[in-house]
Amino acid sequence: MNIPSYELDPGRQLTASALGLSPGRGRLQGRRILVVGAGQRVIPEEAPPVGNGRAISLLFAREGASLACVDLSADAVEQTVAQVGREGGQAFAEVADVAQADAIAPLVERCAERLGGLDGLVLNVGISKGLPLPGQNARDWDQEYAVNVRSHMLFSQAALRLMPAGSTIVLMSSLASLRSTGRNPAYESSKAAQVSLARSIAAAGEALGIRCNSVLPGLMDTPMGRDASRRRPGRAAAVPFGRQGTGWEVAYACLFLTSDESSYVNAHALQVDGGLAYGIVRAA
Repeated sequence: MNIPSYELDPGRQLTASALGLSPGRGRLQGRRILVVGAGQRVIPEEAPPVGNGRAISLLFAREGASLACVDLSADAVEQTVAQVGREGGQAFAEVADVAQADAIAPLVERCAERLGGLDGLVLNVGISKGLPLPGQNARDWDQEYAVNVRSHMLFSQAALRLMPAGSTIVLMSSLASLRSTGRNPAYESSKAAQVSLARSIAAAGEALGIRCNSVLPGLMDTPMGRDASRRRPGRAAAVPFGRQGTGWEVAYACLFLTSDESSYVNAHALQVDGGLAYGIVRAA
């Protein structure tokens, strides 16, 4: 594979995998996986970076999984499915609003039927209104929790009823679950709740042979990350290795937790932040 030398800078930990350039190795061969939040938001840029959900879908398909891709945006999820197809993978799209509680269990059942079973679930969906505490109101708070926490509980509850032993669930939390530097209490507290919920799902799934873990991305160069940087221009001034993370790096963390390579990893919160949570920053 031809990779321009300037793209691989060891000092920045910028590898072929971090750029989505590594080939699949069959790590999910035969797996049937539901990815919720498989599209990505539209931002005002001609060449936007890949988002976590699209990177997860593409990587999992490269590794041999068959996918059900779900998103609120029909256009976004269809683009993901089309890209999977162009690479020779198998995926179909479903459009759903995960804030609609009654729609979740039928959606999981429908996806499992079309896939011929279900042995993987990745919950990447989440919203942030960016409201500081003085600007919060009950309606916005409840909506963030409905999407960021309640939907994850309902998806996992429905999946546990259908999944065989050896299946996995991954919840996409955030470094915001550990830090309140964003002054965004609904998002930060809901992301912390996801970490706790993942442990509860792991406890419920243990007797069934089903694992659940959470992933905590730090400052990422994704469409959502670039929107956040537009609101707070200095947010990524001192990130580790002098760069933000990529959607591919989040996807590889999810791949590890979904594959058999992590068969004894359960109820774990995996940070993908370059060490930022522990105070590692790039010196000026």
